[in-house]
Amino acid sequence: MAVPFRRTGKTATRKRRTHQKLTAPTLVVCPNTGEFTLPHRVTPNSGYYKGQLILEKKESK
Repeated sequence: MAVPFRRTGKTATRKRRTHQKLTAPTLVVCPNTGEFTLPHRVTPNSGYYKGQLILEKKESK
């Protein structure tokens, strides 16, 4: 079984892990409702995309 000749140092380990991080999602403000939504998506709260109504809200019984 292969065993490393030397111990991996803290710096080498941390350099390898620098790319493993979370990124915050990009958010835009919906011009109709003023709420934050993901870009290039139909807003579920209003149903608009690029100023056009795409989804109609269902009426509750």
